[in-house]
Amino acid sequence: MTERALREIGPDPSLLIVDDDEPFLKRLARAMEKRGFRPETANSVASGKAIATARPPAYAVVDLRLEDGNGLDVVETLRARRPDSRIVVLTGYGAIATAVAAVKIGATDYLAKPADADDVIAALLAPENALPPPPENPMSADRVRWEHIQRVYELCDRNVSETARRLNMHRRTLQRILAKRSPR
Repeated sequence: MTERALREIGPDPSLLIVDDDEPFLKRLARAMEKRGFRPETANSVASGKAIATARPPAYAVVDLRLEDGNGLDVVETLRARRPDSRIVVLTGYGAIATAVAAVKIGATDYLAKPADADDVIAALLAPENALPPPPENPMSADRVRWEHIQRVYELCDRNVSETARRLNMHRRTLQRILAKRSPR
């Protein structure tokens, strides 16, 4: 590890990684350790919150969907215990609404899986208010429409009738859209 990279990490290299995908968790922990971090792993919301409470780390990488709940609960616990921590939320179910929710409660960044260790480090060590590079593959118009519908649906507490009213579309049309998988 270069001296410059260690300076970027800072004097406290503690890192919490919370993910229920055991092979990914171990692989990411090894990669982060090789890059100068001191990782501690958890595979559930409960164990992640316990570590965040007992030993709040300077850095965290938290999966959004875990078997026993939502990773945002870990983010909230960590933010309450250590407001200066840098937190990246990872998920295989990327949606704009969840990215907004993650950032609102204190995540530094939000990455869609598959993300490698270099992506995670870039997000963790990015300067404050730095703009990310433009996407290599931007969303299609169909995907942007779907994301907007999902966001309004979440804001309406997953109420189909209210969402349809706000989007000015027929309820059955909205139900068909919601039943389909997200466009690429």
